[in-house]
Amino acid sequence: QVQLVESGGGLVQAGGSLRLSCTASGRTFGSDVMGWFRQAPGKEREFVAAITRSGGTTGYADSVKGRFTISRDNAKNTVYLQMNSLKPEDTAVYYCAKARTMFLTKEAMGDASFFGSWGQGTQVTVSS
Repeated sequence: QVQLVESGGGLVQAGGSLRLSCTASGRTFGSDVMGWFRQAPGKEREFVAAITRSGGTTGYADSVKGRFTISRDNAKNTVYLQMNSLKPEDTAVYYCAKARTMFLTKEAMGDASFFGSWGQGTQVTVSS
């Protein structure tokens, strides 16, 4: 079993930046796809970004393309989400997730059912 712990959330003004981190412990996460999802109040959870083991394939939701960057450091068991040009609509609880597989196509990355382990979430609030 793997445990995922997110950090780096907080309150930021529109146009600002934050970097989220997700550190895994327990079973190694180095072989699996990792992703970020978010859930705003009153809304369903939605895909944000994901990355394959090597980092060679990444996928992003259209709403964050060009603003967010996902990366990973397998030696540190950590995945990151760099968020720039933040908007009030980015306000949500952000969750780190580990997929059950080593590879997903970009199309499949957005499907939460492929992800079997989840963190507790970290709040990101963007003020206007």
